[in-house]
Amino acid sequence: MSDVLIYAEVGRDDGGLFLKKATAEIATAARTVADATGGRVVALVPADVEQAAEKLGRYGVDAVHAVSADGFMPYQLEAHALAVTQLAGEISPALVLFAATVVGKELGAYVSGRLGAPIAADVVSLEWADGAVRVSKPMYAGKAFATVRLGERPVVSLRPNALAPVESPRDAVLEPLAVTAPAARVRLRERQAAAEKTIELTEADTIVSGGRGLGDPEKWDIVLDLAHALGAAHGASRAVVDAGWRPHSEQVGQTGKTVSPKLYVACGISGAIQHLAGMSSSKVIVAINKDPEAPIFKVADYGIVGDVHEVLPMLTEATKAFLA
Repeated sequence: MSDVLIYAEVGRDDGGLFLKKATAEIATAARTVADATGGRVVALVPADVEQAAEKLGRYGVDAVHAVSADGFMPYQLEAHALAVTQLAGEISPALVLFAATVVGKELGAYVSGRLGAPIAADVVSLEWADGAVRVSKPMYAGKAFATVRLGERPVVSLRPNALAPVESPRDAVLEPLAVTAPAARVRLRERQAAAEKTIELTEADTIVSGGRGLGDPEKWDIVLDLAHALGAAHGASRAVVDAGWRPHSEQVGQTGKTVSPKLYVACGISGAIQHLAGMSSSKVIVAINKDPEAPIFKVADYGIVGDVHEVLPMLTEATKAFLA
């Protein structure tokens, strides 16, 4: 019997702290491994999140260890790594699993070093086979996948939206985890809210993304207008981010964020393989581009060949009228 340890990443909004969507995904993956090893799924929650045990138990978690101490929120690398390694030392898990977010990738690498464990980052699937963890990793911008058999007690980060959460209800036991946070070498002095409230890309059900086909950054308002009308998050291609039109936090693609919304609207995006690697698993893809040969149309469920400057305002007005 070998347990699986997951790090339940926490976010913050106007309602307080919450468990991120990716946590349900890694809990689902951990459940499949734990079923094969005959062990439990144990979650570490680095903050006192309301109903954490109930929410995690829904996706197959057996035990939840919550940290409730000063120095852990907002996120601090050394403090969270200490909590993970302490709990790993107590339960000797067959696998330590993170979501491959900005936090998860950083923390996973740090924990791997502290545990002296092998690591595989940004995998898209994992399983327990022949007494070891086996993962699948995309290569060459998603054109190929490598299957890797990992060494003993590895650390793995799973790409967000690579796996659909599956409910497997358990009565998860909530236990406090006593950890003393180390003296922080980096301190948060001030938190500034964004100029406008935005929806996190990896959490969004609908995304409207823009590319260089917009022509210049002053035209970006037509992307935002459609996103606001749909109640959607807004993203961008790498070319747009590299040009300085939009922040990196909005980039979708191989070197940005991987998303899998119910609806993805690509506006003036040609469809480079790096971009497709980050959004091709979307349930419905709508592409708008004046070039009928644009690669984006090969993955789109619906395509509109036309000028985004003409099409987007029409879609926005139609959306507002429909939802009125």
